Amino acid sequence: MKRRQILAAAGVGLAATALAGCNKEADTASKPEGTASTEKFNWKMVTSWPKNFPGVGVGAENFAKLVNEMSNGRLTVKVYAAGELVPALEVFDAVSRGTAEMGHGAPYYWKGKVPAAQFFCALPFGPNAQEMNAWLHRGGGMELWEEVYKPYGVLPMACGATGVQTAGWFNKEINSVKDFQGLKMRTPGLGGEVLTKMGGTVVNMPAGEIFTALQTGAIDATEWIGPYNDLALGLHKASKYYYTPGWQEPNVTFELDVNLKAWDTLPDDLKAIVRAAARAVNGDMLDDYNAKNMEALEQLREQGVEVRRLPDEVLARLKEVAAEVVDASAAADPVAAKVWEQQSAYLKRLYEYAELNEKDIYNIRG
Repeated sequence: MKRRQILAAAGVGLAATALAGCNKEADTASKPEGTASTEKFNWKMVTSWPKNFPGVGVGAENFAKLVNEMSNGRLTVKVYAAGELVPALEVFDAVSRGTAEMGHGAPYYWKGKVPAAQFFCALPFGPNAQEMNAWLHRGGGMELWEEVYKPYGVLPMACGATGVQTAGWFNKEINSVKDFQGLKMRTPGLGGEVLTKMGGTVVNMPAGEIFTALQTGAIDATEWIGPYNDLALGLHKASKYYYTPGWQEPNVTFELDVNLKAWDTLPDDLKAIVRAAARAVNGDMLDDYNAKNMEALEQLREQGVEVRRLPDEVLARLKEVAAEVVDASAAADPVAAKVWEQQSAYLKRLYEYAELNEKDIYNIRG
């Protein structure tokens, strides 16, 4: 998407956000008395991504550019890649501590600290990007998300989505449920817990380490979003078997984290700009993945990659285990239980609509 198109989308979001923001007590009361409208702020944003990494990394950079342009330089955001200021999986902690005013990452990376976080990110056999966005922005999800993060001094915002992912790259064929026994795989979140229950072992690592781990046999399999990022990482050169569908992550929602104390220093117009930029990037990143995944898959096939579908027997068992894992994860934490109760009720209604209408169109069109 060209810069002026992103800015136009952001401008629409800015107007809507500014109106919505009038109803938030935190926004209307947070401007420090005597703060001049020309005051400038220079903020740091740490991320979980390599520098300018396709999709997610570029999305973080686009957010910073939008904020700078829309604020006319009154709020500048310097983006730090994973490892430049803090490690990839410590973004949330850095924002919570105030090491950086902002962060960009995936909520399930900090599930060990905030168990409910993964419910705002990705659910195996769960919502796609459109459904997750509907719950977050129209179904009460954002209010719950803010409530969950408030004790940590962090304000979350949805800031990017992948759409449906792939099941990943494997160094051996998956023909039956038994093939998951002993499998060492890089896969995060609740999908990783499903793999563990299927007899596999989860290995967590950032993007920059995946290729070598797969090539050397340190892991047997990995998933990292889809063809767009897989091609960039060169995973087709380290593994033979590429499987679909992305049962573990029908979508991943990425988050913008803002330190609450820093947030309270911003005047209302800059708060509205931050919210509008996050909404603009949330949609633009999904557009980017939809377009680039298609192109990357064509290139992978040209290079001899064969895309395989997981067997029905395997998918059926994965779905059964996923339901058990999601329920157990929610039950293990009272905050997560509250989120899952509200989220699952709303998603049920969305799924019923999709079953009635969208699924039929896909089947007929296909």
